[in-house]
Amino acid sequence: MKPIEYRAGYKYQLTSDATLETGIIPTQRIETEYINLNLAGLITVKDGYAWDGPSGPTIDTKNFMRGSLFHDALYQLLREGHLAHAQRPAVDLLLKKLCLEDGMSKLRAWYVWKGVEDGANSASLAAAIKPILKAP
Repeated sequence: MKPIEYRAGYKYQLTSDATLETGIIPTQRIETEYINLNLAGLITVKDGYAWDGPSGPTIDTKNFMRGSLFHDALYQLLREGHLAHAQRPAVDLLLKKLCLEDGMSKLRAWYVWKGVEDGANSASLAAAIKPILKAP
């Protein structure tokens, strides 16, 4: 019997492509299986992409989902070395901007941004890549 291989830690999965003008400009076009970021800063996260939603001491609300999607996708590009680590602050600010656009209160959006600014650096590093697990 051949075991299955999977990665744990995901709660949500896109059912269609999602795009956003990020203002985050890579040094070269990035194309991965599920994420593309062009030289104009347009990110496309493809149908089927899985992410863990909002992280930390928070609740998953509709005004947090779009921000968490694009933040997680951009952090994946940071972890994989496609984006320079110096771009992390811009990624974190984008999360705050999206949360505000989607109706999150200014206080909560600030709390979300402060949380990732102060506590999410390790999630942007290669060591945070989720390992492949096997079952049975």
